[in-house]
Amino acid sequence: MTIKKRLLTFVGFLCITAILVPLPAIAIDNPDAPDYIGEFNARSKSYIDAINNPNNGNRDYLIAYDNYANFLDAELNHAFKVLENKLGKSQKEELKLAQRQWIKFRDAEFKFINDNWTKENFGSSSGISRGTYRCTIIKDRVMQLLYYLKNY
Repeated sequence: MTIKKRLLTFVGFLCITAILVPLPAIAIDNPDAPDYIGEFNARSKSYIDAINNPNNGNRDYLIAYDNYANFLDAELNHAFKVLENKLGKSQKEELKLAQRQWIKFRDAEFKFINDNWTKENFGSSSGISRGTYRCTIIKDRVMQLLYYLKNY
């Protein structure tokens, strides 16, 4: 097989893969459902702005990440409760089980983050990195629950 044919075959494979791979991840959303994600993004804007525009360096970053983590925790609890109220009895139990498993995952990730991103390993930016990674983990779960809610 010539190089040109191999290249065309490979490009064709990439095109087909790009079309087929995302399809299973697409859910049918309820177009009448509230814009949970847009509302969440609007509520989180001031926290993101505080992280992106610290006044006094490292200390302000740490305070901003702590505030954002508290906000995300409250959002997580709220999204969980709203979703739970929309589910039947067996689905509620499955959601609770999934959430308990996610909490175990979160705790293990937080331990890894805290043990790895230390001043000894990463200097004065270690606290910022820990805040970034912890908030990302919580935000990802909030977003997942909000995407679930789009179906109801």
